[in-house]
Amino acid sequence: MIDKATAIPAIMNKLKKLPVGHAIDLRTYKRNRSVVIARVADDEFDVVEKGFHEERFLVPLSRMKKLLKSLLKKEFPRSTKMRLYDLGESDADVHIQRKKI
Repeated sequence: MIDKATAIPAIMNKLKKLPVGHAIDLRTYKRNRSVVIARVADDEFDVVEKGFHEERFLVPLSRMKKLLKSLLKKEFPRSTKMRLYDLGESDADVHIQRKKI
């Protein structure tokens, strides 16, 4: 669990260290909305938004901070805490499914 106020810097640090082919999953406390970020190339990330809106983005690391800010505002409007899961190595279809705990 991470605090929403410090989420963007923590996520950006995690994304800089993330190897190609690995993914992270951001979820609300209730786990009903999610943002999955997978690294597909050295400077390219596949972002899948599932919740209030369902969209998919392909962005470089330089535009990730702005995208995260808008996604967190849209998907986690009243949340103060978020769950951050490291999905490890995943292919294109695996990271869309819900993670089992």
